[in-house]
Amino acid sequence: MLPALSPRQQQILALARQTGTVLVEELSARFDVTPQTIRRDLNELCEARLLARTHGGAMLSSGVENVAYEARRVLAAQEKVIIGQHAARLIPNNCSLFINIGTTTEEVARALIHHEGLLVITNNIHVAAILMPCPRIDVIVAGGMLRRTDGGIVGEQAVDFISQFKVDHAIIGTSAIDDDGAMLDFDYREVRATKAIMGNARTVTLVADAMKFTRSAPVRIGHISDVDIFVTDQPPPETVMELCRHKGVQVEIAGGAALPAQAAGA
Repeated sequence: MLPALSPRQQQILALARQTGTVLVEELSARFDVTPQTIRRDLNELCEARLLARTHGGAMLSSGVENVAYEARRVLAAQEKVIIGQHAARLIPNNCSLFINIGTTTEEVARALIHHEGLLVITNNIHVAAILMPCPRIDVIVAGGMLRRTDGGIVGEQAVDFISQFKVDHAIIGTSAIDDDGAMLDFDYREVRATKAIMGNARTVTLVADAMKFTRSAPVRIGHISDVDIFVTDQPPPETVMELCRHKGVQVEIAGGAALPAQAAGA
C-alpha cells in the first residue's frame, strides 16, 4: 500500500511525470523550501518506488507508466544522438530494415539520412517524417492504430503488416532492461509489434542508453539474448554484460569499441 503523499510530494510527482526528471535546487526554489526539505520529499518518494534518485535530483521510476514523449526526447538526449550515429554506421547501404517506436530509434533514423538504397519499414511516424525527404531511401509505414502520445502505430493490423516482410536488419528500442536481461515496455500492443519486428529480421540491433538499466516497465518484449547487437553509451551492469558474453551478443559502446562477446559453449 502506497503511503499518503503530501500536496507538495504530489506536485513533485506530477512534475516528474511531465519532465522525466526533477532537480533539488529547482524544486527548492519552486516551492520556497530548503533543499533538505526537498531531499526528504524525494527520499520518501523513492522509498515508495515512485521515483528513483539521480545526481542532484530524481527521475520517474516508471513502474507502470511511461514518461511523457516530449520528456523522453530530452532524457539522455546527447547519449541518444551518439548511440544513433553509432548504430547507423552498422547499417550498410542497399539493405532493408525495420525501425520501431522510440526516441532512440528516431536518432538512428536521423543518422541514416545519407545512406543509399535503403528500404525502411516502420511503425513510427516520426521515423517516416525524418526519412521522407531522402531520395535514396524508400519508406513503408505500417497500418494500424496511431497512438497520439508518441506517434507509434500499434495493434493487430500493424503486427499483421510487419509479419509480411523478412528484412536484413531491425533497429529496436526498449523502455527498460532488467538485471536478468529482460527487455521491458509499457504497452502490450507495442510489444507485439516489436516481437514481430524481431522475428522477421536477420540481424536485430537494440539501441538503449544506460538510463534504461535504472527503470522498470510491466510488459516483457523478450530477452537481451534475443538480439544480435546491443548499442549503448556505457558498459552495461556486469550481470547483463555476462549474459551478453554467454549468449554471443555483440555489445557496442557508442563512441568506443565493441566489447568482446563470447558465444555459449565457446
